[in-house]
Amino acid sequence: MNIRIAVLAVSSVAVLTLAACGQNDGKKQPSMIEGPTPSAVPATTEPMVGGAAMNPSDNLVANASKAPNLTTLVSALQAAGLTERLQGPGPFTVFAPDNAAFDKIPAATRESLMQPAQKAELTKILTYHVVPGRLTAADIAAQAQANGGTATLTTVQGEKLTVKDAGAGQWRITDAKGGTSTITQADIAQSNGVVHVVDTVLMPK
Repeated sequence: MNIRIAVLAVSSVAVLTLAACGQNDGKKQPSMIEGPTPSAVPATTEPMVGGAAMNPSDNLVANASKAPNLTTLVSALQAAGLTERLQGPGPFTVFAPDNAAFDKIPAATRESLMQPAQKAELTKILTYHVVPGRLTAADIAAQAQANGGTATLTTVQGEKLTVKDAGAGQWRITDAKGGTSTITQADIAQSNGVVHVVDTVLMPK
């Protein structure tokens, strides 16, 4: 009789133990179907231009060539023979007109500028968009604040650009002919400088 009672007692303990394990497993199930932890999700710090990621380890030309909204600029740089120069160590600050900016120029004028006979004029225009050094938006703002609200930048072409705070977080560039362009995307880091996308082509005298 004592043996039978002992067996029954052991069996009862086993059943209770299994039931407890089943309850514990039920509590653990939610953690098994949870999504990946934040550390498992890759983070990206690469800015997007025209829907394409700009790698800060790549140079100005390599990154511009990826952006679908900078194709006209890349074609112009190639026509002017400036790609090799802008692949160099720099650093350079480039105010990069997007395709819509070039579309503001009459089609006949754009096509003419791309011809070999107009290479010097095209080079003059493009180098007017390049400033030596690496100037972030904060650098430009600091220069403007120190000079009565206007930053004056000397371009690689030799003439100057002036940059002012246009309000609402926008910065407006005035060229040598009095035309204006707005920075639509700032601080796109490159291995050899920084790019600020602008909405209008800047014109030297």
